[in-house]
Amino acid sequence: MTMASRIALYPGTFDPITFGHLDIIERAQTLFDEVVVGVAAQSTKVPVFPLAERVRLVELSVAALPHRVRVLPFHALTVDFAKELGIHAIIRGLRAVSDFEFEFQLALMNRKIAPAIETVFLVPRDSFIYLSSSLIKEICRLGGSVSCFVPKPVEEALHNTLAAKFTD
Repeated sequence: MTMASRIALYPGTFDPITFGHLDIIERAQTLFDEVVVGVAAQSTKVPVFPLAERVRLVELSVAALPHRVRVLPFHALTVDFAKELGIHAIIRGLRAVSDFEFEFQLALMNRKIAPAIETVFLVPRDSFIYLSSSLIKEICRLGGSVSCFVPKPVEEALHNTLAAKFTD
């Protein structure tokens, strides 16, 4: 009898991916055989980077991780995307108590829609608990350094994109 692979989906807009996101991916790798990073096309947010660029930046950022990580864009409900891939676990990161209410509500809604899919909450390392893509974009937009918050390719892409928007 062969054991089925344990695969988890870590969905998000990743606009941009941060060291906090990477920490969650690394933690998920200790629990699952493979982590699929799902880069969401649809969002209530207006992303700085188009979908293809967000996927590319995530791929560059996870390339050095030791275990299997796939990066895939998606345009559907997260649970529908998980079902399409045969995944039964969704990873969600919790940074602070303020995240909990929204994430808990989302997990319960997902359970109602797809009872066979579990939500697993992971907390990033203390040094990343305060990170937020929105704050990082604002720091960069105002000319601050974001090198301690994001991988080098992401930092360069942020500076190139936000500097262009800021000077327009």
